[in-house]
Amino acid sequence: MTITADHGYDDLPRLMSLMTGDEKHDFAATSTLDVLWVLYDRVLDVTPGRAEAPDRDRFLLSKGHGPMAYYAVLAAKGFVPEEWLPGFGSYDSPLGHHPDRVLVPGAEIGSGSLGHGLPLAVGSALGLRAQGLTEPAVWVLIGDAELDEGSNHEAIAYAGAAGLDRLHTVVVDNASASHALPGGIAARFEAANWSTATVDGRDHAALYEAFTAPHPGRPHAVVARVEPKNAR
Repeated sequence: MTITADHGYDDLPRLMSLMTGDEKHDFAATSTLDVLWVLYDRVLDVTPGRAEAPDRDRFLLSKGHGPMAYYAVLAAKGFVPEEWLPGFGSYDSPLGHHPDRVLVPGAEIGSGSLGHGLPLAVGSALGLRAQGLTEPAVWVLIGDAELDEGSNHEAIAYAGAAGLDRLHTVVVDNASASHALPGGIAARFEAANWSTATVDGRDHAALYEAFTAPHPGRPHAVVARVEPKNAR
């Protein structure tokens, strides 16, 4: 097994093309690609060598269906070997149609039910606070459709009231939510005492600025708008 970490953003399409099959959910994957790249390339304080370090940043992928972009970025950054990618979704592959934290190096949670990741991220932030670990950041990536789930609204309300300022949520908005009001995602977080930013989810400079914006005393949410799911 050979793991290399010298890939750049321009190599991600090739890495993603190695993953094939009938259950790719390729649009779900490509909608997250730029967010994932900017986080792992410029923001997250975590590396393959520090994947278990207590003071590492935590990244939780809640939007776990169609994880090809996630696996491609993990391969590009040296968490998993490139030769795993062609086996994506096969019976004996560690790279399933949803990431498994036991099988995928660097994965913090196993994903599945929508609305699962943000409550887990709240718990992670609370756990770090309880241990006196004030530096690690917790990041969770969710899809806009996950905001149809009540569990997320409870998590949003609690995190704002608790002032979990090491908690960060990225909402990839491809206009697939059933009950969301246009332009209302950021407002929902703001009403619960979150800092927010809404940006073009393909603009790396804008994403980086939003991800690194100061938000003392409050959790932070970034709404990353991408092309609508049904506009292809």
